[in-house]
Amino acid sequence: MNNREEKVADAVEQSWVYRLVPSRLWPFAQLARWERPIGWWLLMWPGWWSIMLAMLAKLQTSPTNDQDLGSVLTETALLLLLFMVGAIVMRGAGCTYNDLADRDIDDRVARTRSRPLPSGRVTTLQAVIFMLLQSLIGLFILLQFNSFSIWLGVASLITVVVYPFMKRITWWPQLFLGFAFSWGALLGWSVVAGGLGLPPLLLYLASIAWVIGYDTIYAHQDKEDDALVGVKSTARLFGDKTKPVIFILYSIAITLMAVAFFMALFAQSGAYSEMAYTAPAFLGLFIGAIHMLWQLKMMDIDNPDQCLKLFKSNGHFGWILFAGLTGSLLLRVI
Repeated sequence: MNNREEKVADAVEQSWVYRLVPSRLWPFAQLARWERPIGWWLLMWPGWWSIMLAMLAKLQTSPTNDQDLGSVLTETALLLLLFMVGAIVMRGAGCTYNDLADRDIDDRVARTRSRPLPSGRVTTLQAVIFMLLQSLIGLFILLQFNSFSIWLGVASLITVVVYPFMKRITWWPQLFLGFAFSWGALLGWSVVAGGLGLPPLLLYLASIAWVIGYDTIYAHQDKEDDALVGVKSTARLFGDKTKPVIFILYSIAITLMAVAFFMALFAQSGAYSEMAYTAPAFLGLFIGAIHMLWQLKMMDIDNPDQCLKLFKSNGHFGWILFAGLTGSLLLRVI
């Protein structure tokens, strides 16, 4: 089998995977989607936003001295690192599980039939072992947090387990993906605060709306094959109404994010005089809204290449919000 035949049809051609990973391990890298980092970025963003928002809320309600501020920055950096590694391994474990559940369907879809399981380059047993190894790394990271967060993280497995089967029984599989991919909005806050509150719940709901929007765009790549094999999706459900529906979803996301930001930064402490510190966070949210409008303007649901490009651009949206929250945190501690 030559190198071309060992690559997945929709994989990134010039990925570091094919330069640095031994070819015998390529099928496992493809199971985990290592050559497509956009997936773990999108999984990570709600957690990173929530960590930063919780840290800002903590600083607003608890006065600190210079020494404490240094520890806050150290703690924040460590949590961000742990969440990044956790997102990488759990996204990989989730993709492996998803491919195990979908291997029969993937064999009937042109874009996915070359994946390691339907193509026979990885056995079911090998995939299960690989999934468990990645999950163990995720568990090790989860055990670094407080007990509430550990149980909250364990509860997220329910959303992961049910998601692959939703495309068979509901037109809303993207909603269930939103439940799973947005969980970091809850977990990020809980590792800082030791519990939950209204801001992370609103951020979670906002992220769900965002996920439904961007994954609907992604699903338009496969709508013809999905129709042939009987797979349901919001792309098929919304059809020609996709653009106005995504406008509504993105509007809900931005509105709920704005309310979550306000409640975390102002409502808990009433520190309206601190508004200068929070300006970057709301500026990031405003620029993020503009980015969403750009997606809607450029969207062509019958152009698979453009759908993929717009889907990936949501990684930029994540950076925009994170940059705003980071700016607010730096202003607060400097």
